[in-house]
Amino acid sequence: MEASILDLRYKMKDVLCAVDRNEVVAITYRGKTKAILKPVPEERSRIDPTTHPFFGMNHPTEGDTSLDDLRRERFDI
Repeated sequence: MEASILDLRYKMKDVLCAVDRNEVVAITYRGKTKAILKPVPEERSRIDPTTHPFFGMNHPTEGDTSLDDLRRERFDI
């Protein structure tokens, strides 16, 4: 669809109906195309990341490490 600036002012409802029908609207000013109005694509539903098979694949298999274990000496002499 092609709409002039005056169409935007006086017939905005028709322009928005064209966008609802997934039409691309070219906006013209004095016969020259100034802008293109495109419909926004539908949002996809988001998938819960915890259901993905790779979620938690690097989960530590050992228990928690305490700070005392990290700070102890390397060698017991």
